[in-house]
Amino acid sequence: MYSSLTPHSFLGLALIASSSLGTLHPALAAEPPASGDWNYRVAPGDTLIGLQQRFLQPPADWRGLQRLNRVANPRRLMPGSSLRMPVAWLRQDATVAEVVHVQGQVGLQRGQAPASAVAVGDKLLTGDALQAPAEGSLTLRFADGSRLLVRPQTRMVLERLMAYGQSEVHDTRLQLQQGSLDSQVLPRAGGLRSYQIRTPTVTLGVRGTDFRAQADAQGASLEVLEGRVAASDGSAKPGAERLVEAGYGLRAQAGQAPGMPAKLLPAPSLQGLPALLERVPLRFAWPALSGATAYRAQVTEPEGGLLLDGRFDTPAARWADLPDGHYRLRVRGIDAIGLEGLDAGQPFRLKARPEPPFISQPAANAKVYGDSATLAWTRSTAAARYHLQLSDSGDFGKPRLDLTDLTATEHRLALPPGSYHWRVASIRADGDHGPFGDAQAFTQKPVPPSPALQAPQISGDNLLLRWQAQEPGTRFEFQLAGDAEFKQVLQQQSSAEHQITLAKPPAGIYFLRVRSIDADGFVGPFGGTQQIEIPRSPWWLAAPLLLLLLAL
Repeated sequence: MYSSLTPHSFLGLALIASSSLGTLHPALAAEPPASGDWNYRVAPGDTLIGLQQRFLQPPADWRGLQRLNRVANPRRLMPGSSLRMPVAWLRQDATVAEVVHVQGQVGLQRGQAPASAVAVGDKLLTGDALQAPAEGSLTLRFADGSRLLVRPQTRMVLERLMAYGQSEVHDTRLQLQQGSLDSQVLPRAGGLRSYQIRTPTVTLGVRGTDFRAQADAQGASLEVLEGRVAASDGSAKPGAERLVEAGYGLRAQAGQAPGMPAKLLPAPSLQGLPALLERVPLRFAWPALSGATAYRAQVTEPEGGLLLDGRFDTPAARWADLPDGHYRLRVRGIDAIGLEGLDAGQPFRLKARPEPPFISQPAANAKVYGDSATLAWTRSTAAARYHLQLSDSGDFGKPRLDLTDLTATEHRLALPPGSYHWRVASIRADGDHGPFGDAQAFTQKPVPPSPALQAPQISGDNLLLRWQAQEPGTRFEFQLAGDAEFKQVLQQQSSAEHQITLAKPPAGIYFLRVRSIDADGFVGPFGGTQQIEIPRSPWWLAAPLLLLLLAL
């Protein structure tokens, strides 16, 4: 599952900040704690012999403290005064790093044991190697309270976890082989600390600062958010050291002196992003940031644990899913040399469940005819009941209908003609109310009136039919049948006019009816049936006389 991880030697560019953040350490080859002094503030009742027993390891003793600090009486110390104790004299104890957050499967390699997955609460030791996959990350808390975020696609080793003098001085050294680490190193009042991250080309050493480090095949980069960091390749060449202030970063190419510090991009604007999201997948979009060629977007827990991380070419981020809860969005721009800028952050809440049902009828923007409408939706397996709202306006400020106890998946109601908006939400058995689904609109319209036929007119060989005109765009359908049930339809025609002219049918009794079809295609009912009798021609009475005359 996990590739083998082992510590290895590094050729280094060095980055170090002094305890005062004002002077530059000349080299990283020396052990930083061993080369420094810890300043102890004397408490009432302290003696040099007692301090030796509490803090020092042999062969260091109280006599060396007396000489170093020029103490006249080792049994009488001035409360509030300061005593120097070389860190090299202090007692050493191994510490651990606690896993406080894990996302995905992060691999742990400890010695020759098989690789395993880390879990929250695990205590990591010196020499442990970690590998975070593309969808994995973890947060470590060190013994001094400092935190480290191991971002996705990162390989690293905990090179040294030590404390000196009853945990008054901490020595934390990490080996970043590939990927990205975000460090929050807490200030240590009155004491020393060594906190280093070493990469193949960059080593970062700080006290009381917030910074990010990345390592890749081409080199490494540093982005300082708080404090100051010195960058050095460990050589005595001119330009081998750079002091990087907060708000600046640098890029170091393998085999080259570190570049000049560059100002980090400002934080992008996240104004206008909603504080409540009710849909998945997650979608965020923000205004483009001048100078940014890409963006880093992250979603974290309120306490800071990284859940989602991505690099995006446009000012927009999208992720497939996330459980309902409270989160924080973090976004920064990436400049042309790959430095990631200052963070913009905004809290948000995701409440996408229980998911709303799908609306089945009426369809979006449908026309419903009559004096009532049936609203229908699918059944949600997570819902015990449904919340239905219908409103005259899309903002649902004053719903015309607001029902929260529906268990069926449809509801019929009387409605006057007009435009309406409606939506449905699911409610679990425990009362958990999910978000409303997308609102849909429909129009309630009256059934088109049936045209009233006027008395038919016979003119020569034509039959003229008229009826009352209706709204523009209305068409009419006419039927002529030989029976009152219209089982034998003899003629059927449609017309946009409110009259129609037919060839007069043969003598007999006929039945007529007409209906309207509105501009949206809705077909109304036929109007009342009319009966018409087409009389025989009067010439049939003269037929016997004509036959007699022809016979003479």
